[in-house]
Amino acid sequence: MILEYKNANIFYTDEGKGTAVVLIHGFLENTAMWQNIVPALSKKNRIITIDLLGHGKSDCLGYIHSMEMFAETINAVLKHLKIRKCILVGHSLGGYVTLAFAEKYPQKIKGLCLLNSTSNEDDEERKTLRLRANKMIQHNFTNMVRMSFANLFGKKSKKLYKEEINAALQEALQTPIQGYIAAQEGMRIRTSRNSILIKNDFKKLIIIGEKDPVLDFETSLEEAKKTNTELVVFPNGHMSHIENKEELITVLKEFVKKL
Repeated sequence: MILEYKNANIFYTDEGKGTAVVLIHGFLENTAMWQNIVPALSKKNRIITIDLLGHGKSDCLGYIHSMEMFAETINAVLKHLKIRKCILVGHSLGGYVTLAFAEKYPQKIKGLCLLNSTSNEDDEERKTLRLRANKMIQHNFTNMVRMSFANLFGKKSKKLYKEEINAALQEALQTPIQGYIAAQEGMRIRTSRNSILIKNDFKKLIIIGEKDPVLDFETSLEEAKKTNTELVVFPNGHMSHIENKEELITVLKEFVKKL
């Protein structure tokens, strides 16, 4: 389904009945990343998935997609669907967006799950890498995206989940360059939102991969402890919806059931 927001089309799906759970994909992903998760969760819940600006079937809205702007588009979809309270689950970039949403609309949050994500801001090295990527992507989009994807998986996962990884890569390659650049810049300028996890009393969960090449494992452990957030650790990497699909479904079902 399509909602028009500030002259941009925002794509979303809406399945099932019950507690509203909003699934927000990561960078270079779209609603397709949840296709194996939605059927299991929608049996007892109302599951909404949304293509972030510049991803999937959603349009771009300028040249910087800040986390706040992403959050506003999600709020527009929820208002359109007349959803007053929900549980948010965000993968990677999607996690940063859930935190921005919780900061702007705390009264709308029943629970929040960061999936392979963090409430920390980028360190200086990561910020520099994003700037460099935005320059390089304009000249070599396909190779850059392929390389980025390859770096997300270890040798074992690459063999075990070859088909799933290739399908995700094909989706990533559909992302417009403007969407890539706008999201990278939005992630680069985002601030730390540790305080959102610390000061709010809604249910919180962080799910991390022990071998995540994007997020430092020890830093994630420290973050969960510092913010007093429940932590679940999977044995693999950054793409838990591929590498630990069944375990993820079980954990999300339990998380939603408690609320």
